[in-house]
Amino acid sequence: MHLFDNHNHSQFSFDGGRTSVEASARAAAAAGLKGICFSDHCDHYVPPMKASFEDLKPEHFDVPQQQAEIDRVQGLLGDNIKILKGIEIGMYEECREDIRKVLSENSFDQVLASVHYIQQTDPYYGGYYDDKDWKQAYGTYLETIYREMTWLAEGHRGRIVELDRDALLRYREMGGEIISLGSDSHEPSRVGTGFPHFAGLLKSLGFRWTAHYESRKLIQLPL
Repeated sequence: MHLFDNHNHSQFSFDGGRTSVEASARAAAAAGLKGICFSDHCDHYVPPMKASFEDLKPEHFDVPQQQAEIDRVQGLLGDNIKILKGIEIGMYEECREDIRKVLSENSFDQVLASVHYIQQTDPYYGGYYDDKDWKQAYGTYLETIYREMTWLAEGHRGRIVELDRDALLRYREMGGEIISLGSDSHEPSRVGTGFPHFAGLLKSLGFRWTAHYESRKLIQLPL
């Protein structure tokens, strides 16, 4: 199988201190993966309320430094693994110009769009859910994802929506074919975790391909 892990973090992410580009790329090669993409965090807005739970720090990274390190490690590992250049961009309406700038001034293989923060809160710590029932909380979050993805798609072609396995069958029934596997690893031991199992699951549901992007162009490889 030609499997790529399309969602990984390195020392260039604010929370990536447990790994590095080289360590995770070597782990991917050792696991038999054909490729790995480093999609380090880039959030231009961090809600001040996080300071009550952890030390605040910038959550964006130096893109040229990250890409230079990817080039260095690719040179070390050669044909053993393909290392792709990515970014996990934090979508926040007030930061659209910052987002537009970083995407226009740099070249990426893959761009992951995430909504980590909403209504000046980090939902992980709970405040977002105050005074909302579950329909309001999740409905607003999903509407925000749709709105920001729609904006991002204007002028940027090629999208893969991240789905959990409970939604995969319905996605396939509706004609969906583009599937990207990603571990969201923050340490080498998590790279490609369970990929053979999930590849088998995808095949059992009728999927034939896995997908990744190179230079923002869709590549599909057989399962």
